[in-house]
Amino acid sequence: FITFRPFIIFITFITFTSFITFTSSHLATLEVKDGNSTCIKAELSAVFSISYNASSGARTAVVSLPDGASVDPGSSSCGSEGSAPWLVAVFGSGHALGLSFSSNGSVYSVTNLTLQYNLSDAAVFPEANSSDVVTVVSASVGISAPVNSTYRCLSSAMFRLDTANLTFSDMRLQAYMSGDDLSPNESVCLADQTTTPAPPRPTTAPGPVPTPAGPPERGMYNVTQNNTVCLLAHMGLQLNLTYSDAQNKTIQDVVNVNPDLTSSSGSCDANTATLVLTQEQSTTLSFTFTLNSTSNKYHLSGVSLVVNWPNVPANTSAVNSSLNYLRSSLGHSYMCNSEQTLVVLPTFSINTFKLQVQPFGVTTTQFSSAEECQVDQDQMLIPIVVGAALSGLVLIVLVAYLIGRKRSHAGYQTI
Repeated sequence: FITFRPFIIFITFITFTSFITFTSSHLATLEVKDGNSTCIKAELSAVFSISYNASSGARTAVVSLPDGASVDPGSSSCGSEGSAPWLVAVFGSGHALGLSFSSNGSVYSVTNLTLQYNLSDAAVFPEANSSDVVTVVSASVGISAPVNSTYRCLSSAMFRLDTANLTFSDMRLQAYMSGDDLSPNESVCLADQTTTPAPPRPTTAPGPVPTPAGPPERGMYNVTQNNTVCLLAHMGLQLNLTYSDAQNKTIQDVVNVNPDLTSSSGSCDANTATLVLTQEQSTTLSFTFTLNSTSNKYHLSGVSLVVNWPNVPANTSAVNSSLNYLRSSLGHSYMCNSEQTLVVLPTFSINTFKLQVQPFGVTTTQFSSAEECQVDQDQMLIPIVVGAALSGLVLIVLVAYLIGRKRSHAGYQTI
């Protein structure tokens, strides 16, 4: 993908002084073929807002992926052993959007999202101070679905990266295809399940939340790459998911992740690390961590979930790639023994118990020294404060007693 010519996408909230509008959103259809067989197909709308420096100050260009975007045959591929599948769409004067994919055999996912844009294109970037071709890569995407199914998310989903925003909508996507068209078996993102209009029906209150038989067991997970452990995670996990069943009744499920039935996999790069937990064939939970190489701080930036539970719509998924949890420093692990709740979406959250994780700077099979969460620090502080208060109270009582005792003898004379 390094050699392709065009424009690629990127992601972020930005501060700006003016907007340049290029075009409106369109639905693009893109296919990657191997001979006469289709291996990747995407139908989607994409809008990017890109911050750049102009002679008059900071500006933001708002650009849409046109419906006439085409697949670059030189950069796109179905993948091979040791080579990931790539979908690269080119458009405009030297711009491109790229998506790379990976699969663990049961679930495929978008592993990298790449935006390349040409600042010399005056129609998009008027008065730009630079004529560089800029390439930006995001490995915190969180788009995944079971193999032989189509990922569907008609709702808008925004991704952030450095100085630009990318918003996908009306997305239908499939990689590792076995046929020439998108599978009718769809993995629907959670946002669609909660926002897609449904036929009028009586309002139903959420049913009672089922309570698991106690807190989850603590699992010991790791990621090994090139025969070396690169990520460590010990934690108990409890999933809270709200969805609509076949009768359009709102259901709230609370499910403990069972470490004995869960396998771990993932990947480690210089600035991103991913932990994928798969519980049999029913649950796939992914955590993406991002390292800021300037501040040497890392955090949990993305979570994705794909479930096949009884009574839950098939291949239900939930994704958020703009999180900011579990913050710690490079060379240290993050630890939180207290229960904490990570809200991924309004309809999906994760309760963690006795958590310790280190996604970067792992040198042995043991955690580095831990930076504790604020809740643990506060709980350690409470006994100290209470002890100091009790000691102060005892001291006050003792002083009062001594003063009182002295005054009680003041009125007597020694004979």
